[in-house]
Amino acid sequence: MIDILVYLFENYLPDACPEPAVLARKLSAAGFETDDISAALSWLNGLAGEESGRCRSPALAGSVRIYDEGEKARLPAVCRGFIAFLEQQGAADAPLREAIIERALALPDAEVSLDRLKVIVLAVIWRYRHEVDALILEELLAEDSDDEDFGVGDDITRILLN
Repeated sequence: MIDILVYLFENYLPDACPEPAVLARKLSAAGFETDDISAALSWLNGLAGEESGRCRSPALAGSVRIYDEGEKARLPAVCRGFIAFLEQQGAADAPLREAIIERALALPDAEVSLDRLKVIVLAVIWRYRHEVDALILEELLAEDSDDEDFGVGDDITRILLN
């Protein structure tokens, strides 16, 4: 599913993404598996649903996020630290932080890796058209492990900075 998100970053602007049925056909034609397409469309639907409620988030500016045991189990310390880093650098406010956490927890993974979290952050930023500093974007695009190669590259940088 993550590779589909990267494909969307590289090929579509948030406002120019086709309707789900058309997008599913395009993704299928691009060689993605039906199950992955369904999971990605469902995940994106959850992101779109959050967008309208983002401003009504109960998270207050400057609030400290306390993670419950289930969230800690799924988001290891390195992921929680990265989210805190984004907030400290002004790259994410409290409502954006909550959207990132919610979408990360919507993944089927038992534990979300830092590389996957970075793609989630990119997806949320992409969808909300949230401006981000070039250095933060560079950090998001950096791969921290060799276990996954999402092909995130210069195209995403260009899209997010424009």
